[in-house]
Amino acid sequence: MKTNLISFFRLVTNLGEKDVFKSTQGRLTRIYSGLLMLFLILFIMIVYSVLYFSILRNQEAELESLVEQEAGFLEEYLATNEKSDFRGIQNQEVVFAGVNQLFYYVVNSNGELIMGNEADQRIRSALLGILNRNGLDDGEILKEKLHVEGTERGRRKPGEFFQREPERDITLMIASQSIYDNGRFVGRLFIGKDVSFAYQLFHWLLIILIVIGIVFVGVALFISATMSKKAMIPISRAFARQREFVADASHELRTPLSVLLSSLDAIDMTIDTKKEEFAGKLLSNMRQEVKRMTNLVSDLLTLARSDSTIIERRTETFDFLPHAEKAMESVQPLADSKQIRLHLDAPASLFAIGDSQRLSQLLYILLDNAIKYTPTNGEVWLTLSREGNVLCMKVKDTGIGIKKEDHNQIFERFYRVDKSRTRQMGGHGLGLSIAKWIVETHEGTINISSEIGKGTEFTIRIPLNQ
Repeated sequence: MKTNLISFFRLVTNLGEKDVFKSTQGRLTRIYSGLLMLFLILFIMIVYSVLYFSILRNQEAELESLVEQEAGFLEEYLATNEKSDFRGIQNQEVVFAGVNQLFYYVVNSNGELIMGNEADQRIRSALLGILNRNGLDDGEILKEKLHVEGTERGRRKPGEFFQREPERDITLMIASQSIYDNGRFVGRLFIGKDVSFAYQLFHWLLIILIVIGIVFVGVALFISATMSKKAMIPISRAFARQREFVADASHELRTPLSVLLSSLDAIDMTIDTKKEEFAGKLLSNMRQEVKRMTNLVSDLLTLARSDSTIIERRTETFDFLPHAEKAMESVQPLADSKQIRLHLDAPASLFAIGDSQRLSQLLYILLDNAIKYTPTNGEVWLTLSREGNVLCMKVKDTGIGIKKEDHNQIFERFYRVDKSRTRQMGGHGLGLSIAKWIVETHEGTINISSEIGKGTEFTIRIPLNQ
């Protein structure tokens, strides 16, 4: 019965951790927004890549077509005029005109510039340097960048203004084509195209896509938050109903358990356990299990209250020392059964502000937990002090210790570091969850330091200016 009840309540009450809905909603928001942003990033990359390569490929195709066409024109010109080379041909006899065409050069078989022209005379030396430095084959496209310094044109005369050529950067695309006369190589044609406008277009396109992406990120976050909030509505409603059931079930179970315990006590008074040893053992086992069930129901009821939005906590000023001594007395029999020595280090009086009943329950939970996980002949210390306006409690033991990766999980409901060891020692994994809740209702903190094989120390700090 006890095992089935714990299994059922584990499913129900694990949802009751504080901020679990906010964390779940935040996780859903991050997942939804992450998927939307991933889709946006992929969309931007695909659109930008398609436009980038399609526009550049179109520019390359136009340049290749132009250089082939003009090379064919030169070959036809040589054949028509019965010339074996380019000697005597003037620039005005051959005119190349193309959209955004920056220059054309014709060189002979010796690499000498025969004729040519460029849109800006300042770049001729730079262009020749590029062509000499990079050998181009037919069908090959070369991309280069040029920086053109600003210059002044004209001569200074009284009353005249100087016209200044602006400084600019040029992104250049160059193609070449061999020229043949009856199968004999006679020269090479180079044509360059200014594609700076295309790269400026890519630059502005990228800025626009980034701006759209930033706006869409805000929209995605808003949509994701709305979707996650709606997704949590049925879960919140189901949890509210389950929480009410836990509270009602805990209330309803307390009465029959109290009746069972009273009945067992009455039966125990009517029989002679010395003569009926077997019946005495049964009664003892039943009484022990009923008490454990009563403790479990009490803890579940406490956690049901902790899940409520209303904090049930009294605030009073009291001397905490008598409550600590009473808690030590309560766990003394358990410590004596394992020959564990208990130590209390506290001032003669220690006034505190808070719920005396809850803080006493906090001490009992920590002391009981320390004794359970401390081997025989071990020691447990309870240290109480006041640090300024803070009540400080420390519970230290020489027990088995807790792994560092388990420090954050031990406060979860029904969590057990070693399930087999916990079953042997008793308990149902709710004590530390209740302890953390008590500390949080007092706006305090609970920290743990532990070393495997050497022991564990819990440190609680409760502010006294609540």
